[in-house]
Amino acid sequence: MIMSIFAMGDAHLSLGTDKPMDIFGGWDDYVNRIEKNWRSAVGDNDTVVLCGDISWAMRLENLGDDMTFLHNLPGRKLILKGNHDYWWATRKKMEAWLCKNGFNTVSILFNNAYFCDGISICGTRGWSYDCPESERAILLREVGRLKMSLDAARKEYPAARPVVFLHYPPVYANYRCDEIMDVLHDYGVAECYYGHLHGAAGRSAVQGDCEGIKMRLVSGDHLDFMPLRLS
Repeated sequence: MIMSIFAMGDAHLSLGTDKPMDIFGGWDDYVNRIEKNWRSAVGDNDTVVLCGDISWAMRLENLGDDMTFLHNLPGRKLILKGNHDYWWATRKKMEAWLCKNGFNTVSILFNNAYFCDGISICGTRGWSYDCPESERAILLREVGRLKMSLDAARKEYPAARPVVFLHYPPVYANYRCDEIMDVLHDYGVAECYYGHLHGAAGRSAVQGDCEGIKMRLVSGDHLDFMPLRLS
């Protein structure tokens, strides 16, 4: 059975919250565009990694409408945290909530890894490439989470090729997040997909080969809300 892996970030769903995104250029009718494009590309046996900023819900209990939307789309969805996912809780609490509500096509990528078609899917939120000293503790915590994910992949899927998904870009224009990039090199990661950048910011995104690592921006608006199939 042929399975494909897709990536897309920054869906910014707000079906249960008054946070319209279509006031921004390029975001008109974006929810319907996501659904139409997703259904045209993704099959039931495929996996889609959602690289953060899933929903504008403020609490887990307000997430129902957005998660119903995702759950009803084809394929398995693996979601990681973005900077606007204020509803994010502990993995145990989120998994219990997903189970309770029957959202069995959605799984959390958080200190763990998944296997699909010869690939170990790893990732975390990451942090800003120009991190100020006051936020260094947050950055180091994210570095630790990325290592935990990659260590889990090594232990559970030793023959698989690790691919990393982040929310924040590890490189941008002339900036480099040394701590995140060092982990990618240390673990032999050759592919990294990230979101967070929108509109004009995407013009300075680092894409293609960077220090021997294939980088790709997958923010929803950058992809015209079409999930990107990994090659």
